[in-house]
Amino acid sequence: MAIRNVREMGDPVLNKICKEVKEMTPRTLELIDDMFDTMYEEGGVGLAANQVGILKRIVVIDVTGEDPVLLINPVILETSGEQVGNEGCLSVPGKAGVVRRPNYVKVRANDRELNTIEIEGTELLARAICHEVEHLDGHLYVEKVEGGLKDVEEIEDEE
Repeated sequence: MAIRNVREMGDPVLNKICKEVKEMTPRTLELIDDMFDTMYEEGGVGLAANQVGILKRIVVIDVTGEDPVLLINPVILETSGEQVGNEGCLSVPGKAGVVRRPNYVKVRANDRELNTIEIEGTELLARAICHEVEHLDGHLYVEKVEGGLKDVEEIEDEE
């Protein structure tokens, strides 16, 4: 397993639509493991494949540090409620901004064996799922920020 380089805002790969995973290969399994390692190493709660330069519909998420989630070919089925809060991204280092997201999300995806699964999440998990799925469609959270980006240190001083 390896730590991969996280692409930063301005890299054109982040604005491309990722392709569906149709078969599980050893290289794809290696990518998934590397994505988890990279996310943990960088201190993130989620990572999409295009953030490490691979245009596949794969995201990894872990909002608790002990409950990793793998979503391959995720599709959001349902959302409800609303939450407003600061959001950051490994591809926009040192910055954060206020983003409005659903407070509940239900997603259908494939697992490591490409079996169909459904996952529901609230609060931070719902935020992370929406954030990462948007990456797969070539979007960054900065498109939704209300009031502009701030330095992370500035936000920490306000709390």
